[in-house]
Amino acid sequence: MVVSLAACSQGGSTGGGDGEAAGSGQLVGVAMPTKSSERWIQDGDAVKEQLEAEGYKVDLQYAEDDIPTQVSQIENMITKGAEALIIASIDGTTLTQVLQDAADAEIPVIAYDRLIRDTENVSYYASFDNYKVGVQQATSVLNGLGLTDLEGEPVDGAPAGPFNIEMFAGSPDDNNATFFWDGAQDTLKPFIDAGTLVVKSGQTSFEQAATLRWDGETAQKRMENILTSTYSDGSKVNGVLSPYDGISRGIISALTDAGYTTGDEWPIISGQDAEIDSVKAIANSGEQFATIFKDTRKLATAAVEMTIAVLNDDEPEVNNTEDYDNGKFVVPSYLLDSQIVVKDNVNEVLVESGYWTEEEIG
Repeated sequence: MVVSLAACSQGGSTGGGDGEAAGSGQLVGVAMPTKSSERWIQDGDAVKEQLEAEGYKVDLQYAEDDIPTQVSQIENMITKGAEALIIASIDGTTLTQVLQDAADAEIPVIAYDRLIRDTENVSYYASFDNYKVGVQQATSVLNGLGLTDLEGEPVDGAPAGPFNIEMFAGSPDDNNATFFWDGAQDTLKPFIDAGTLVVKSGQTSFEQAATLRWDGETAQKRMENILTSTYSDGSKVNGVLSPYDGISRGIISALTDAGYTTGDEWPIISGQDAEIDSVKAIANSGEQFATIFKDTRKLATAAVEMTIAVLNDDEPEVNNTEDYDNGKFVVPSYLLDSQIVVKDNVNEVLVESGYWTEEEIG
């Protein structure tokens, strides 16, 4: 992927049409949602480092999940003379006016990981195959329950169940959350229809499962309410579909407070982003069963190569022109792949790739 993206924008080593070196001090604005997730810190640092290595100046800003702050930051980037914008939006529906300002100034916009909606003023989108990520999240739960292998194939002698599961979704203002949810639901539905899996709380809609701003404390409170309202009869939760590691940790806190202990009765819990605390919980304590590893270093490379290509009047490589309709048009996209991480492959996937070290995982 990195090689092909670099190849598609080899003009990135030479500026526009004037023969200048790549970047030549051009300013690129990079808007990230928050520093409360280590994942976004890593994304911002990777984008900044790669752009600066190509000779660009970078204005990197974090909005701490406050929409007016992000709008103001992007406005300031435009005022400072940014020649391109890379934006990981907090709410993909709230940037219409500021992106019109960018368009009026002929500033290209790369949507980073989160699709920006309801505007024609987005040039390209760099992300992962988010439907597949949802499939992988659900598959990890099925695997932990002994129903499938990590490829989603049924296993011989699988238990009949029924298993009690509960389901969490991401933030309703993040377009990715619905892709994750849809992929997971399509994967779990046959098992729910067969009675192998039972959502005991009855909370099966996206609206019921959604977690605003992907907030772990919000997830913890919802899990506490589910345990109180649905499991006070002595029954147990056997699995929890969680779309993000921070949400998973909130779920774990609720279970711990309710008296669950690691061992045979501990539920299978999924996740996403391979955050270090959750990787430790997978590798060491067993409180989390799996996470989805999305190599954000490669995502940063994709976004940077897209930006360089656009600034050089080249066509960036895309591999999806059908699925990411933002309400105005289908945004040409480059989607990367992801991997399920469980205890048995933590070293292979995360350590050998250099994402985390053995010392960091412990």
